[in-house]
Amino acid sequence: MSVKDAKVSERKNSPLSPFRHRIFLAVWVASLASNFGGLIQSVGAAWLMTSIGASADYVALVQASTTLPIMLFSLAAGAIADNFDRRKLMLAAQLFLLVVSIALTACTYFGLVTPWLLLAFTFLVGCGTAFNGPAWQSLVGEMVPRSELPAAIALNSMGFNIARSVGPAIGGMIVATIGAFAAFATNAFSYLGLIFVLARWRPVTPPRVLPPETLGAAMAAGLRYVAMSPKIGVVLLRGAIFGLAAIAIQALMPLVARDLISGGPFTYGLLLGSFGLGAVGGAFLSTRLRQALSLEALVRVSFVSFAVCAAIAGMSTTPFLTIPAMSIGGASWVLALSSFNATVQLSSPRWVVGRALALYQMATFGGMAFGSWIWGASAERFGTADALLISAIVLVAGAALGLRFPLPELKTVNLDPLNRWKEPSVAVDIRPHSGPVVITIEYVIREEDLVEFLSIMAERKRIRRRDGARHWTLLRDLENVNIWVERYHTPTWLEYIRHNQRITHADAVVGERLRALHQGPELPKVRRMLERPTGWIATHHIPPAREMADPLTDPVRSS
Repeated sequence: MSVKDAKVSERKNSPLSPFRHRIFLAVWVASLASNFGGLIQSVGAAWLMTSIGASADYVALVQASTTLPIMLFSLAAGAIADNFDRRKLMLAAQLFLLVVSIALTACTYFGLVTPWLLLAFTFLVGCGTAFNGPAWQSLVGEMVPRSELPAAIALNSMGFNIARSVGPAIGGMIVATIGAFAAFATNAFSYLGLIFVLARWRPVTPPRVLPPETLGAAMAAGLRYVAMSPKIGVVLLRGAIFGLAAIAIQALMPLVARDLISGGPFTYGLLLGSFGLGAVGGAFLSTRLRQALSLEALVRVSFVSFAVCAAIAGMSTTPFLTIPAMSIGGASWVLALSSFNATVQLSSPRWVVGRALALYQMATFGGMAFGSWIWGASAERFGTADALLISAIVLVAGAALGLRFPLPELKTVNLDPLNRWKEPSVAVDIRPHSGPVVITIEYVIREEDLVEFLSIMAERKRIRRRDGARHWTLLRDLENVNIWVERYHTPTWLEYIRHNQRITHADAVVGERLRALHQGPELPKVRRMLERPTGWIATHHIPPAREMADPLTDPVRSS
């Protein structure tokens, strides 16, 4: 390789390579400003709840009310993001957040805020975040090539944590000098830049060949895909446990500042700032650490390091110990969550990535919402220090869980659509909603290939069911034992088309291995049939037949 080629390769592999794409850079900068505002508002909300004399469980519920909507609405938001314009969805979410922030500013300025009203506003902020998250994260794949996706995810995490390292300290100063309403007003202004960038961006998107799925069907498809994807399932489990235990630090941080180290809003801001600064350091170190450690080892280290942070915060009575501990926690936080996020994105094709990310968010933020309530109640009953020590024990147990449920290694597989399948010509005047459709595929398999065939068919079953097939079965001919028939249903002809258009290059490997084992004179024989009840002919008009292409000469290479 020449020196010039080496430099080009280095630029492509650089952690900053996504910044070469102007729209990603513009949205990243605007999101950075919005993140500053959001963190400043978080400081204002948490300290306002503390200052109006609310109990410890109310203080912790500020965090819970922000994360609970993400658990409740993310799947619907992901389904909408996968079926409609992601940019418009993100723009609508930002406008909603702007209106909510303005209303919160006004209510705080005029002294109308009560604990329950503040929780209502933070819940609405969480709703906007729930609909913004899947759209924004899945939009990254439209801004940068898939090969640069991990770097783009790390940059997004770094941007948020740059804001975290400075924003809370600024928020603490604003609250201490002007008041909480000024923090909320600052956040309202911070949305304007991102709204402007999104309104001007006109991405080139491929035309949609098929109509969008209904919301219920799209949500069910997302649930089915994740349920039939073991790699993603492990991420959801580990993410939920990490969110449940690790949120104790953020939920109880105002009480740590006020009660354990006898500080005020500025001290609280410093703790949050130290947490964010550690997260920035973790983002910069993530690439090097992933080269030195396996993904599972990195996540276990993150669990244990966060447990150390929680234990020190619970036992320390001086900011000189608590502040460095928060830096350790911040680094562990970003290493764990960015690893989870990258694994989900690299394990999901574009047609379902929004829903997969939404389910990941639901699991992780659901753990955070439940954990915020648990740690708040624990702090109320046992004290803040004991609640943090209990969370540290849970984090260590979460690291040990990796022995039973390890994370898969990050591998970039080709999940782009295969685009080889063409809708076949049929003899019946079939309509998109005609169904159910029954598909059979006949294979001729030698006895010596049977073990390999059945092993491949187990993977075929998972892929079929994951992509929408129902009632999958494998049949063996009782007269000719070399003949095997794969059989499955789809509810309608339209769903049969969707099922085949979801086949990726990675999935096609399974079909190629099956065709290599098939010993027939031609390709495996495919039959497509429309299921009808026995009384259907008497009550329905039989549609006319028309000439049908021979399925054996059909250029389709995958059924």
